[in-house]
Amino acid sequence: MKPVRVDQNDLTEETWQDPARGTLRWKTLLSAGVTDTESLVCGIALMEPGQTFALHSHPHPEVYFGLEGAVDVMIDGTPHRMSPGVALFIPGNAVHGVIHADQTVRWFYSFAADAFADIAYTFA
Repeated sequence: MKPVRVDQNDLTEETWQDPARGTLRWKTLLSAGVTDTESLVCGIALMEPGQTFALHSHPHPEVYFGLEGAVDVMIDGTPHRMSPGVALFIPGNAVHGVIHADQTVRWFYSFAADAFADIAYTFA
């Protein structure tokens, strides 16, 4: 493996094809198949006021780190306030999501996986 440098400004935003999964957008920073990396998937998620990220789960644990704005992230039925500088650890198979953003919110997310495609999402 060699070091990899990725500039988020060079990346295209992605979103779910099915809006029932949520209307948030994201940029994948590191993921096998997109970058010459392995063992770690990470990116930046973005929600505008009124957007959603449907409740879901996946076997991989995940970390969120707030970059901009504040929002309640539901994790197994309990709201956890995320704001700039706040990290949330989301255990594998925990049901989580953002019901509604009332302001612009950005966060860094990360999984211990080779590729984003390896994350098996199940939506509630």
